Amino acid sequence: LLLMADDWRPRRVDLGSVNARKFLFSAGAGLDASVVEQVDAHPNLKARFGEWYYALTGVGTFNRRYLVRPPRLEAQFADQTVAGVTVIVQNSTPYTYFGDRPVDMAEGATLTSGDLAAVVLDRAWPTDVPTIIGRAFSRHLKVSRHRHVHPFSGLRGLSVRSADDRPLPLQVDGDYLGEVDEAEFGVMPRGIAVVS
Repeated sequence: LLLMADDWRPRRVDLGSVNARKFLFSAGAGLDASVVEQVDAHPNLKARFGEWYYALTGVGTFNRRYLVRPPRLEAQFADQTVAGVTVIVQNSTPYTYFGDRPVDMAEGATLTSGDLAAVVLDRAWPTDVPTIIGRAFSRHLKVSRHRHVHPFSGLRGLSVRSADDRPLPLQVDGDYLGEVDEAEFGVMPRGIAVVS
């Protein structure tokens, strides 16, 4: 271990992008970004309660903005178009952590795979979200196998646009970027050098 700690050689890892903004781990449009927007608006609560504040804010945001008439989006990859309410794009796994527990959403992308993975939630019904959350925390069940989630893997690019003329909230690596009408996701294989 001490020899590894003394090895300062840089290695190249992939870098995701959305609308020219770079991200290392994940980005999202829809519910995911709406939660980040609300959490970022209260930095003291975020610092004090951490992942529990994210969870509580997620429930509140879902109930206020997504339970009735959520913003609709369309995600397009090659010749496939999927309608939904949320898209999460990953450049690595896991998507995030709840304390020290990894939370997985999309499958397939790693920091050195040269591609992205994504999931699109096609609706936001009260019966769907709890089962998706359960799968996200499960070691055996996969979010990508939920019947209202459409997985994409091996992505070099993904186009997402508003399907109902309402702007979509957008976040990268937990930073809220604002609202957009369209989001163009891409990957830069070996796009950044890191020391790890």
